[in-house]
Formats: sequence, structure tokens, C-alpha cells
Amino acid sequence: MAAEPRGRKLSIHVVTWNVASAAPPLDLDDLLQLNNQNLNLDMYVIGLQEMNCGIMSLLSDTAFEDPWSSFFMDVLSPLSFVKVSSVRMQGLLLLVFAKYQHLPFIQILSTKSTPTGLFGYWGNKGGVNICLKLYGYYVSIINCHLPPHMANNVQRLEHFDRILEMQNIEGHGIPNILDHDLILWFGDMNFRIEDLGLHCVREAIKNRCYCDLWQKDQLIIAKRRDPLLREFQEGPLLFPPTYKFDKNSDNYDTSEKKRKPAWTDRILWRLKRQPPAGSHTPRLPASDFFLSLKSYISHMMYTVSDHKPVTGTFDMELKPLVCVPLITLVPEGLWTMEDMLINYFLTPDFISSSWDWIGLYKVGFRHINDYVCYVWVTDNEVSFSDELNQVYINISDIRETEDQFLLCYYSNNRRSVVGISNPFKIQPHAFLEKDPLDEAQPQI
Repeated sequence: MAAEPRGRKLSIHVVTWNVASAAPPLDLDDLLQLNNQNLNLDMYVIGLQEMNCGIMSLLSDTAFEDPWSSFFMDVLSPLSFVKVSSVRMQGLLLLVFAKYQHLPFIQILSTKSTPTGLFGYWGNKGGVNICLKLYGYYVSIINCHLPPHMANNVQRLEHFDRILEMQNIEGHGIPNILDHDLILWFGDMNFRIEDLGLHCVREAIKNRCYCDLWQKDQLIIAKRRDPLLREFQEGPLLFPPTYKFDKNSDNYDTSEKKRKPAWTDRILWRLKRQPPAGSHTPRLPASDFFLSLKSYISHMMYTVSDHKPVTGTFDMELKPLVCVPLITLVPEGLWTMEDMLINYFLTPDFISSSWDWIGLYKVGFRHINDYVCYVWVTDNEVSFSDELNQVYINISDIRETEDQFLLCYYSNNRRSVVGISNPFKIQPHAFLEKDPLDEAQPQI
């Protein structure tokens, strides 16, 4: 009888920031909690709004990585984080990073953009979504930018509903988004503080009497009235309103408009609804999927935008539904001056494709296309059976280095990495050493 899978805890850091077309500042350590020695993160989920989306900027970002994505990869890849997926719609950007050991257990199901600006056709407002399976659980991640201004609250709620409705994917075997185990929803939601005047709001902020403002927050009010919206949870707003500031300062808006401060930037989450146990319904088993909020804060030191970024750090506790990678990769250790032999083992339920490939990566790679070299699994095949397959990969162009490497198997059908090797070293110019009988001996 197979042993019960052990529980696993993942730590996830969520970032939302309306960057107001600004370039990345030089130091984002506080935003990413890199100086927090007590935090051992497994994933980053980063949502930006109002990235520079001028024509020239969009053309440049199409040909190359945008400056924000490049910055995050530069900072996070040396810490073993890999960009798993991303989606962009004009000024909206959503990025998901994970430590490389989690890659075989993350399957990207879909990425989607839902424009709601200009009669539903323009992407300056709307939402972007990444739907994935994490250790077998369905997770939907949504970054949104809803309509601004105090008077547009009804329109904000309509856009919220439209974005949610548009996330369902027909014909792909993916359940309705409301049946996903977790929805993470964040962004510049643009909800405002009603009724209270500018002086009253600023005095409450000055005296840190945030509870006086909660009662007039449009999102909190809407959650009282809307049963579906009420299913989305949020941490306590124990930080100052994050909008609107004079750029390059910590002063709230001093322009002629003097916009009233508001908590426009929010992070919400929703766990799968559990059917109630009735008198004729057996007692439901305890859930194997939990999410707990560890921190919900703003980062007031960043001044490049008229918004302050907001982050939420979560602990996710789950009993994995998938415990074993679909592919097990092992560098064989039989080397020539040009080739490396790779063994890989398939689980019985894995369906391979002729478009699958194995990539060789340096530890610290940025994303799945950041390989040193690769081979199609049907090319250079040495032998295969129902379980064991062997393929060789050309390494003649690799210079001698002390760097460590990894092998990743990418499945075209699943659009994800399904197997990863342990780190290893290779020395391309010292593979073969002659023994006294002049027979070549592999050296690792």
C-alpha cells in the first residue's frame, strides 16, 4: 500500500504596484523582502499596472524583455527563482516566479487577457490571468486595473464581475474558476473612501485612526452587500492609504486636484467553496489545502510612482496530489569531448510528444528559454523502452567552468517543465582520461 503523501508548506510573496510608467528603482530589496532572514520564500507573484505602454516602448518590449521583467529576473535568478510564466496587456503585467525544484509540479494551463476599457475593447483597464496547477491543485492568479474616480464604483464592480466571468475556459477540462482551489486577485482596484472630506481623511491618516476610514471604504462596503465578493478575503488595512502621492515624495497629492487618499491597491484571495454538510450528508473530510496570511503591508519608501506598492506574504499548506515528477532525469556520466548521455525515466501516464525537448541550464537560469543548449527528445536517441530512454546532447561549445548545471525536460503538451535533474558539474575538456590499456574512462 502506497504511503500517504506528506504535507508541504509553500511560502508565497504577492506584489501589486501601479508604477505610473516609471522605470524600476535601483533597490527593490524591501519590496521583495530579500533582507528578511526569517522568510524562506518558494514563489513570487508580481502584478504591475500602468507600465510604460507607449508605442515605442511596446515595440521594444515585444522584441526584448521589458525593463521590469528583466530587473526582477536579474534579482531573483541568483536566488534560484525561475520565471515560470508571464502575461502582459498594455500597461498590465503579471509574473510568476518559483524556485526551480518546484518546476515539475507547476503546470501552466492558460494565460489570458480581459480588456474592459473603451467599451470592452481597450486594454488600458481590465485584467490578466495565469491559471496553473500547483502540486495538483487549481490556482488562478488575476492582476487587474479597474476604472478610477469616486463616482465610478458601480462600473468598478461590473468590471470585477466581467473579468471573473471571462476567466472560464471551455473545452480544456479546466473547472469553472469558482471551483478552483485558490483565486489570488490583486491590483489597482481604484476603490475610494466615500462621504468623508479631504481634511477628515488626512487627519485620520495622520493619527493612524484607519478604522475610522474602513467603514467608508467602497470595497469593504461592497463586500457586505455582494455574497460572491464577500467570499474573497483580505487582510486588515493597517497601513496608510497607498494613493495618491506626489511623485518622488511621501506627501499626499498637493496638486490643484488634491485627490483624497484611498486604499486603491489591494490583495484578495478566495478558497474553493465547500458544500455545507446537511443532515443527510456525511461529514466532509478535512481540507488538504490551506492558505494563511502572514503579512499585509505597504512599502512607503518607494517614491517613483503616485502609488505605494502593497505586498502580502502567505503560507500555503497542502497535501500534494502530485508527488512524483512525470520525468526523472539523470546525466549518465558517459562523456565524450562533444556529447553527454542523458537517461530519463517516464511515468506510465505521461504522454510524450515529438516536440518535447531537454534543455541544459546553468544553475541560476532566468526562464525556460535561458538554456545553454537543448535537444529534441526524438533526435539523437540512443535507446528507449517503456520506461528508460537515453538521448545524447551536444556540449562541444561549453567552456570549462566551475558552474553547476541542470537538465530540464519540457513537455509541449503540458506547456511546462515536467522533470528536472539534480545540479551537477561538467568539464567539457577533461571528460576522457586514458587508462594504462589505452581505454577511455569517463571522468565526472
